[in-house]
Amino acid sequence: MSLRTFAIPTWFLAAALYIGTVAPSQAVPSFARQTGMACAACHTVFPELTPFGREFKLNGYVLDNMKQVTGIDTAANQTLALNSIPPLSVMLQVSYTRTNKALPDSAISGALAKDGDLLFPQQVSLFYAGKIAEGLGAFMQITYDGAADHFGFDNTDIRYVHHWSFGGVNGNDHNLILGLTLNNNPTVQDPWNTTPAWGFPYSASNTAPGPITSAKIDNGAGGFGQSVAGLGVYAWLDEHFYAELTDYTSAITGGAHPLDSSQANVVHALAPYWRVAYEQRWDRNSLEVGAYGLTARALPGNGKPLSGPTDKYRDAALDVQYQFIGEDHLFTALATYIDERQTLDASVQDGLAANIDNNLKTLKLTGEYYYQRKIGGSIGYFSTRGSSDPLLYVAAAATGSANSSPNTGGYILEVNYLPWLNTKLQLQYTGYTKFNGGKINYDGSGRDASANNTTYLLTWLNF
Repeated sequence: MSLRTFAIPTWFLAAALYIGTVAPSQAVPSFARQTGMACAACHTVFPELTPFGREFKLNGYVLDNMKQVTGIDTAANQTLALNSIPPLSVMLQVSYTRTNKALPDSAISGALAKDGDLLFPQQVSLFYAGKIAEGLGAFMQITYDGAADHFGFDNTDIRYVHHWSFGGVNGNDHNLILGLTLNNNPTVQDPWNTTPAWGFPYSASNTAPGPITSAKIDNGAGGFGQSVAGLGVYAWLDEHFYAELTDYTSAITGGAHPLDSSQANVVHALAPYWRVAYEQRWDRNSLEVGAYGLTARALPGNGKPLSGPTDKYRDAALDVQYQFIGEDHLFTALATYIDERQTLDASVQDGLAANIDNNLKTLKLTGEYYYQRKIGGSIGYFSTRGSSDPLLYVAAAATGSANSSPNTGGYILEVNYLPWLNTKLQLQYTGYTKFNGGKINYDGSGRDASANNTTYLLTWLNF
């Protein structure tokens, strides 16, 4: 078999061939089957990417080492290049969640729910992940959610790329990748693990209580993930400089079409997302510093007409990622800070918010260590602080805020064991120092922040 590429630079081929010789070439999920490389080529511990994994993504998922079904026209132009094996994979997650204190029963006042939840499965996903044609590749995910008991489109990123070389100083050519991305979740297209779509924690409980709100770009409560679609263009220059601009609009599924007031949190017109980053690599190290942001206008919907004033969200974020990838020891440090400014004209008019101007500030810090990609773990810190609003944040058992504040903070401790590169056994503990504005009786029903401290056990398989 020959190694086929789409005008991929020589250094990329060399890196691929080198990694293919030092890593076991066992057939694991579809990217590995396509390239003939083990998971360790692209991941430190999945889903975190290595520098080579980031290049594979930025190059459109098209690097392959597989027999092709090809076609050419009368002018000898290639009209077809399909992998002989479809790039399909399956992910299975089975989890157990236990909080320090059982949650209130959803149907019987004063009663408590069962203390401990086993989800079998928590999630099952089918992926089409790999090359479609020369220069065109995709990461497409369809997921069954065990907690919500439904199927739906999950993270999806379809890319087309082209390469240019042009003259530099002293005969050193510049290498430029220009790409198009079509995706359904702001930051899912990002190659670093600082941004929300692929940020730590990489898996968490579907049944434990979560904070009352999050920034729109942060994939938490009220975020835009899987409810929008965006088309963007990005540039990657000399394996150092990255820039991207993507415009999103509403793409809500499962409701009335065309969109009407039965939908909630509907993006009005276009919501531009931007990203800039710089990465430096040396020896076994890499360091990235960057910034990203989103500006969106949204209509509350949920019974309110999709017309009139809108709520405006302006998110701006800074991020840093450092990696060391040794023969035995792997270390990663991640940091991101998100500042969101809200102008809630529509929500105030509809009686859903008291303040026209609100803000949210989110900080996440993570340190990870693994030995031989088999055993290791992470320590994470998170904090969200924002404006108090008596209509936006209201008291409710377990999920509400008695003092109308979104402030939440805490830590995550995680240990992982990987008997095989595509199998992860995870123990995670999340502790809250503050939840929805308070430490004691935060919800007005006598529940303390520490009652939501969560022990989470996970078996995560990819095949």
